[in-house]
Amino acid sequence: MRFINGNIFVNGRFVPGGFSVAHGRFTHVLAETADGESVDLHGAYVIPGLVDVHTHGNSGADFSDGDYDGLVKMAAYLAQNGVTSFAPASMTLPYDVLETAFRTAARLHKAAPAGCARLMGIQMEGPFFSEKKKGAQNAAYLRLPDYDAFARLYDAAEGLLRIADVAPELPGAVEFARRAAEKCTVSVAHTDASYEEAAAVFDAGATHLTHLYNAMPGIHHRNPGPIGAASEREDVTAELICDGHHVHPSAVRMAFRLFPGRICLISDALRCCGMPDGQYTLGGQDVFLSGGVARLADGTIAGSAAKLYDCMRNAVAFGIPCEQAILSATAIPAREIGRQDEIGAIADGMHADFVVCDEKLTRQAVYLGGRPL
Repeated sequence: MRFINGNIFVNGRFVPGGFSVAHGRFTHVLAETADGESVDLHGAYVIPGLVDVHTHGNSGADFSDGDYDGLVKMAAYLAQNGVTSFAPASMTLPYDVLETAFRTAARLHKAAPAGCARLMGIQMEGPFFSEKKKGAQNAAYLRLPDYDAFARLYDAAEGLLRIADVAPELPGAVEFARRAAEKCTVSVAHTDASYEEAAAVFDAGATHLTHLYNAMPGIHHRNPGPIGAASEREDVTAELICDGHHVHPSAVRMAFRLFPGRICLISDALRCCGMPDGQYTLGGQDVFLSGGVARLADGTIAGSAAKLYDCMRNAVAFGIPCEQAILSATAIPAREIGRQDEIGAIADGMHADFVVCDEKLTRQAVYLGGRPL
């Protein structure tokens, strides 16, 4: 099948042309070829399917539930909303609960049901966090960094564990980062670390910063903290929740300046995403959704109720160049989970997952493996 007369997002810019799809993958991208049957895009814009590497749930389901049918529901909702690949994030919970969830993820990855976003990884968000910056994590289950526990969960996930989070100031964090970085991306998260403590973990192999600004100290001129330490390293990528609630538009623009080409947009969505206002749960705690904002009973802002596609469009509305916002929701997150050769770009040999939209990124259609949803 040949798609013609489009504006195709390739290598960070839109280029007039088309592409073919064969056996579910892109081929002959921007090349002249006669494939027979074709789809005329009539000048529409085509971007890669989005990649969300930090989402907890939607549609009333949560990854940490360990429920297969719930995970399928999540994956279908993501695909319908332009996210064609994802790495669900766990919560701070008992190890046996996490193991069940990770085994369920491995089952979905292998099953790859039709009409569902591809489950291409897992982010282990917890339990190696600071109580002071636990945010919406459940303090009852916080633990010190434990490589052996991580390794058991890595095995349960059958290699799908692609990001592991840790607070640098905890005893054993440096050694944990050094060893875990041999298996996956290590991220600094839910931390009250000083600049020096964070720098030590980055030196040990961490290359990721979970939800920049949130659940960490702000930048201070006498203690730049983990943000300062991360921004100085060209190999560190920072996640950003661009839902309009977690981070002020000015701070969004600052983030893109501090981390040029290294911002990974995420949703951090909860099970209340796509649901009406009301009471839900997160990691065993009650969450209250009102007016698009999810909070714990004490008022602490929890994850979001946002869709990654909307976060990408918000970034553009906040002043981020369209092309950079797209990369931050596609190629960059794909890279962070080591899937840059499979997803996140329109290039020969990649999964033919893409979104057809207009010049304002208004979504018109979603394709998985070259087939419309």
